[in-house]
Amino acid sequence: MPAPVNEFKKALRSGECQFGLWVALANAYTAEICAGAGYDWLLIDGEHAPNDIRSIMAQLQAIEGSSSHAIVRPPVGETWMIKQILDIGAQTILVPMVESAAQARELVRAVQYAPQGVRGVGAALARASRFNRVSDYLQTAGNEICLLLQVESRLGLAALDEICAVEGVDGVFVGPADLAADLGYIGRPGEPEVQRHIEAALRKIISHGKAAGILTADSALAKSYVSAGAAFVAIGTDVGLLATGSRRLLEDFKKVS
Repeated sequence: MPAPVNEFKKALRSGECQFGLWVALANAYTAEICAGAGYDWLLIDGEHAPNDIRSIMAQLQAIEGSSSHAIVRPPVGETWMIKQILDIGAQTILVPMVESAAQARELVRAVQYAPQGVRGVGAALARASRFNRVSDYLQTAGNEICLLLQVESRLGLAALDEICAVEGVDGVFVGPADLAADLGYIGRPGEPEVQRHIEAALRKIISHGKAAGILTADSALAKSYVSAGAAFVAIGTDVGLLATGSRRLLEDFKKVS
């Protein structure tokens, strides 16, 4: 029996745009609620949310069985950290702050078993292999891993052609917030200059045959990115939904009181 098919990776290869939601409340209950909303994918954030390996695993378990595919973003692209995330069952990983082809090649090696890579062979202990009940896991897991790299700096943009040329990279995600900061527009990703860089980056990623991704809570911008060919687009965050919704509820109530 082979490793489970990565439906998200399959959809990207078929050219279907996948819409997602950032999940940063670090809670399996919240993740389960979001998983029932019908998003194509949910991003469990380990970079800026207060997650650890156990809370990430709990959210993977909560999302499993829904129509949403779980993507995990580690805090950094460390091999040991990626190994743990794969072993708890994640099949798609988004690595932040990628700035060179050399870094991209090391990340490809981190998600593959030897001889192609350096992922440790511990599948018999791992949730990913259903605790060794997926008999062909070691032979087939690599085919179903989806590696997404996040480019979000001027250095990353300068190396984008070389990053996209690395075999084993399935997609490149443009990080608008950090990119805006690096360009001198901290907190203002909607600035025209930032948008010019983003649009150019999306075109370049697509020209290399890679899936291009991005996050924005601005629906008009999201639609423009889709029109530009972006293949996976996050249209909001669970934190934003709760913060905005809770404030709006009180404001609306006071208006009619």
